[in-house]
Amino acid sequence: MTVQQLINGLQSGSIYALVALGYSMVYGIISLLNFAHGDIIMVGTYLSWFALTTFIPLIPLPLAVVLAILLAVAGCTVLGVSIEFTAYRPLRKSPRISLLITAIGVSFLLQNVAQWIFGSSAKTVAYPKIPPIDIGSLKISGVAVLCFAVTAISMTALTLLVRRTKAGKAMRAVSEDADAALLMGINVNSTITFTFAIGSALAGIGSILYSCAYLQAKPAMGAMLGLKAFVAAVLGGIGSIPGAMVGGLLIGVMEALVSAVGLSTWKDGVVFAILIVVLLAKPSGIMGKTTTEKV
Repeated sequence: MTVQQLINGLQSGSIYALVALGYSMVYGIISLLNFAHGDIIMVGTYLSWFALTTFIPLIPLPLAVVLAILLAVAGCTVLGVSIEFTAYRPLRKSPRISLLITAIGVSFLLQNVAQWIFGSSAKTVAYPKIPPIDIGSLKISGVAVLCFAVTAISMTALTLLVRRTKAGKAMRAVSEDADAALLMGINVNSTITFTFAIGSALAGIGSILYSCAYLQAKPAMGAMLGLKAFVAAVLGGIGSIPGAMVGGLLIGVMEALVSAVGLSTWKDGVVFAILIVVLLAKPSGIMGKTTTEKV
């Protein structure tokens, strides 16, 4: 595998890692596999497209880009919190399968609404091109550097939030035992809503990176992206913030390796084969903790 292919793998892996961070946060606190998470990214990408096509003719390009970024992150955050409030909160005491089916239903709902509004054809998201970085004879993609840097900063900020802040302590308490946390005076509903807000904001950032890398928005784009991010979260150890980063990067590099040997049509199959192997060999993932359940 060439250095250029490795860089491409790190670029896509950084996006998977950022999406996997949102998966891990939500699963870590209420044990929910939010399969609508990838479609929240799809909505953020369409918001970027709408903002750029609307603002660029009216205001200078740098300001239009800033407004597009703010709209994507804010829109994803509001959407994620709204989904939690309307679809997941009423079922919080229900069996997990009910929440899982609801998440899948929300995913299909968002895809079909997007197709109804925007059509099935891809929209071009006109983020300005980021120039490559030249290091001798090697050209490193500016988008790859941006993706890796933003993902690393997001993981670090999220780790500090969870470990060093009052809100983070509340999140860890609810994750351990929601009933005990409620008895200690922690507002469980607000803590879960805050977790969804952070996870959805990360999805908004992921939508911006995806737009910069692939420059398009499609109604079904979030489905495969979300599934691969889920595999990354499981590989790294779902519920582990550093694990999501490691898992995402590994999945991206694996895809690049498969493409490098001429099997690019098999790269999606390889990703899900990795999921099966991890679930069979080490269900807790690379950095996850093995837990025991009392009966």
